[in-house]
Amino acid sequence: MKENKINKKIHNVVDEFELFKQNTIEILPENELKIKIEKSRLTNTPLRIKFGADPTTCNIHLGHTVILRKLRQLQNMGHTIVFIIGDFTAMIGDPSGRSETRKRLSKEEVLHNAETYQRQISRILNIKKVELLYNGDWLQEMPLSELIDLSSRYTVARILERADFKDRYEKQKDISVVEFLYPLFQGYDSVITRSDLEIGGNDQKFNLLVGRALQKSYGQEMQAILTMPLLVGTDGVQKMSKSYGNYIGIDEAPSEIFGKVTSISDDLMLEYYQLLTDITKEELNLIASGIKNEETHPSKKFLNIKKYRKWNLKK
Repeated sequence: MKENKINKKIHNVVDEFELFKQNTIEILPENELKIKIEKSRLTNTPLRIKFGADPTTCNIHLGHTVILRKLRQLQNMGHTIVFIIGDFTAMIGDPSGRSETRKRLSKEEVLHNAETYQRQISRILNIKKVELLYNGDWLQEMPLSELIDLSSRYTVARILERADFKDRYEKQKDISVVEFLYPLFQGYDSVITRSDLEIGGNDQKFNLLVGRALQKSYGQEMQAILTMPLLVGTDGVQKMSKSYGNYIGIDEAPSEIFGKVTSISDDLMLEYYQLLTDITKEELNLIASGIKNEETHPSKKFLNIKKYRKWNLKK
């Protein structure tokens, strides 16, 4: 793995922080991240930026690329991307946003799904400069004594502050004990990797904050957290998710991707432009103006559906 070097073309902390902030929902705490950036620049030491993905299916989708594109931006700035493939946590299943206990996956299913992750993320990230880890390496063989110690560092009361758990508890819906462990395991990944910043979707805020709390408990400097917007799926309602089946996989056939994208509503397409491309605000405003004036949408302007269907059948 090549050593990362801080990009000296970014002139000061303020400019660098603004790049961190682009297209984000929230940075917590902002002042801590600014201090980390300043220290990084003074010591010429890249920040360790953590992101984790559970291989619950074999497809990485466009929703993931919102964060992957952010990671590439930060990677280009010279920082180290610590990409954790959650081969262990995927067997539990992230309960974030869930109204019921989700199906657990077998180890064999998870390993099968994880096989293509490195190749898929390399389409966006410079994989030679990524620190690629599997959390099964430290969680799979965790002694019971260490698990008890980890569990003692966070309270049930704090866990139940999380909206989805609180809602299920009040409605007397099942919550398994293993679901309580999920945010602890994700947070423990931050302890193991000594991350300076963790990035996730805005539905991951609770889990990211658990990482901060655990780092403090283990005597480490706490990571800052950065949350990104969630891309709405092809149904136009729920977030893009493999579980919901409303996703566009980056490994799908071009004709399949083309068909799914052009079926998206014009209003939702604006969000796709903003989160999935390098389009400027001025260009986005022009597109929005065109939609408002009922002009042909740019993504469909040159679409001849007959030619497309003919080409698609040949494929």
